[in-house]
Formats: sequence, structure tokens, C-alpha cells
Amino acid sequence: MKISKEQVSESNKSGVQNHNENFDFLSNKLTNQGHDVNAIVSKLATFQVAIPSWALGAGGTRFGRFSFYGEPSSLEQKIEDIGIIHGLTQTAGAVSLHIPWDIPSDYNAIKEKADALDIKFDAVNSNTFQDQEDASESYKYGSLSNTSKAVRDQAIQHNLDVIKIGDKLGSKALAVWLADGSCFPGQNNFQTAFQNTQDSLVEIYKGLPDDWKMLVEYKPYEPNFYSTVIQDWGASLMLANGCGDKAYTLVDLGHHLPNSNIEQIVSILQLKGKLGGFHFNDSKYGDDDLTVGSIKPYALFLIFNELVYGMQNNPQNPDLAWMIDASHNVKDPLEDLIQSLEAIQEAYAKAMLIDQNALKAAQLDNDVVKCQEILQGAYRTDVRPLLEKARLNSGGALSPIQSYRSLDVRGGLIKERGKHTIATGL
Repeated sequence: MKISKEQVSESNKSGVQNHNENFDFLSNKLTNQGHDVNAIVSKLATFQVAIPSWALGAGGTRFGRFSFYGEPSSLEQKIEDIGIIHGLTQTAGAVSLHIPWDIPSDYNAIKEKADALDIKFDAVNSNTFQDQEDASESYKYGSLSNTSKAVRDQAIQHNLDVIKIGDKLGSKALAVWLADGSCFPGQNNFQTAFQNTQDSLVEIYKGLPDDWKMLVEYKPYEPNFYSTVIQDWGASLMLANGCGDKAYTLVDLGHHLPNSNIEQIVSILQLKGKLGGFHFNDSKYGDDDLTVGSIKPYALFLIFNELVYGMQNNPQNPDLAWMIDASHNVKDPLEDLIQSLEAIQEAYAKAMLIDQNALKAAQLDNDVVKCQEILQGAYRTDVRPLLEKARLNSGGALSPIQSYRSLDVRGGLIKERGKHTIATGL
């Protein structure tokens, strides 16, 4: 299934006049405040977030999984679904594959399909957190950190194989997330587990092409609840530094203990030139993987304030790999991803409205009240007309959710694929 530009244009007709009125009002207001509205809209239009191949089907927990039917049962269909999202939002121009869930059977055909939908291949993700049917060794007690050299060698080789797969598709980064850790005190020697992980990552790093990056993700708990080998940004940074200049830390919004100051983490990593990637989601208690911006939209805005500042002031930090990493257990997966993209763009737009010069002056004067007023003034601005304009200029939908429903996309997918297809991944 593919949504044509004509269908999108037709769905926009009823809302164009209202959009123009709202945009003109906001544009005049922002221009009078000294903002370059066209530049903001242009940046929104070029800001692309990768969709993970594992998120196109229904999410689930250890207790259950409830489908919305019409799920993509192949990598080709997953890319088609991302094409639908991108066609509506013009913001989802990349796919992030998870291996071995989504190994192409025909690389040329996959690349041709992606090219036809204007989709690039972002970071590839390795999976050593679960055993595969044909594996000779088990990851029950860890992978890159395992006490067994045979297990570590298998996990290293898997990552090297993932690099080769990504290289064939045009990817430029490997993302490594480990479930390695321990459930009980005394189960692991912390130093041995960490050193084994470092040595394993170094071996993988040697297999990176010259123009690639390695992204080392961290998580404080789950599936192991006593210790996690790469438990925080400090551990990730140490491991990245131990590999070399092409290794960076990857920040996942949900991979922090409650009330962690994520914006401070992001800021320091950019200052040190070591923030390589960012995974978007939201949470209430822990790694809930909820729709971006659904629980803590102001926290997302504060994080984007630091991201925007870093992109403007930290040339030592590379361009970031952006990706959504969420589990939409009771939502249509495509609608959930569309909502997440909207929240990301909204936080980005609001962060670009912050007068950084005025904020810097207030900080130097220790004017705490003024600092808060500057931040909250930008946050309280309704920037949705800017997002609409960016989509409209790029051929997207004024209201992606409304168009998705009016075009009955889910109904079309069910008709095309049937009810009971199941996607790999979540």
C-alpha cells in the first residue's frame, strides 16, 4: 500500500484556509520578536527521524500482545509502512534495522523499494539479548561480557555480521545495546564483566568501516535487576573512549532512573563531542517506551533546548542519529509513530524559539526568574502552524493523523495483508 501525493493533497484541502490564517498570525508574531520563521520551517522540514523496523507491528509486554491487524510480515512491508508514515509526515525519512529480525533476502530489491519511498538506512542494531535458533552458544548469562570466550566470540561475530549487512544497505552506524548484567548479588564480578565488554567492543570496533560510527547504548536495569554492565552514560562513555574516536554514547530517553536530569547528560556529552545518537520515547515509571511527549512534554522540550544549543555551539560533536524506540501496546502502531514524530518536531520548534543570547545574559546576571520566563515563553508558544507549514511545503499532510484515518490506511492494510499477520520485533 502506498499513499499518493494526490491523496495527501486532497485530504489537505479542507484545512488549508484555517492553516494559512493560523500560520500568518504566528509568523507575524514571531517575526516581530526577531525570529526568522522561514529558517525555522526549513529546519523542521529537513529534520528526519528514523523509524525502527521492529516498531511497525503491535507492541507487547511479557503478559500479552494485542494486534491492530494488517501487520507487516516482511521487511518489504515494514518499509512500505514507513513509506506511509513518511508520506504523511515528511519526517520519517529513514529506517533503522534490527538484526537478525530483519535481514534482507534481496539487498538490491530492498534498496530499490526504500529509494522509491525516499527512505534511507540509518544505524543498524545488533541483537545479543536473546538466543537464536541456530546459535551454538546461549546468551542466558550475558553476551559481550560473558565469562565464556566462546559466547563472547559468537556475540562479537554477530556484531561484525551486522556491520556487513548495514554496509550493503548504506548504513553508517552500528548501535549496540546489551542486556548483560546480573539478577543477584555475587552472580558476576563487576570488573571482569566490564573488562570483557570493553575487550569485545574493541574487537567489534576494529571491523567498522572508516566512515562508520559505533553507538554504545546504556540502561540502568531490565532484564537484569541487580546490575547492568552498561548501566549509565558514564559507563557508556568509558567504553566508547576505550574503543576510539568513532565510538559514541547513545542516549535513550527511557533508559534512566526516575527524575534523572537527561538534559544535563545530553549537554555534557555534546561538550565532549561524544553524543552519537538519540532514541525517543516517554515514561512514567521506568523504561515504559510510551509515545514521545505523552507524559513529560516539558522535559522533552528542556532536552531539545540542550540539543539545539549543542548543534549550534559544539562543532566537535557529530551529526546525531535520531530514532524512535517505543512500544505502542494499545495503539495502532502507525498512529503512535505519527504522534511521536509530531511531539519531536514540536519540541524542536519550541527550542528554536529560545533566545539563547538573552538566556545567556540572564544566566550571567544570575537572573533566575528571567531564565525561567525565557524558557517557558518559548514552551508556551503554539508552534503547530510551523509544523504544518513544513509538512505542506514538503508535500505532507496538514494533519497526518486525520489524513491517516480519512484514508482508512489501517483498513487498507488489513484488506491487503489479512488480519492475522505478525511482525517480527516487539
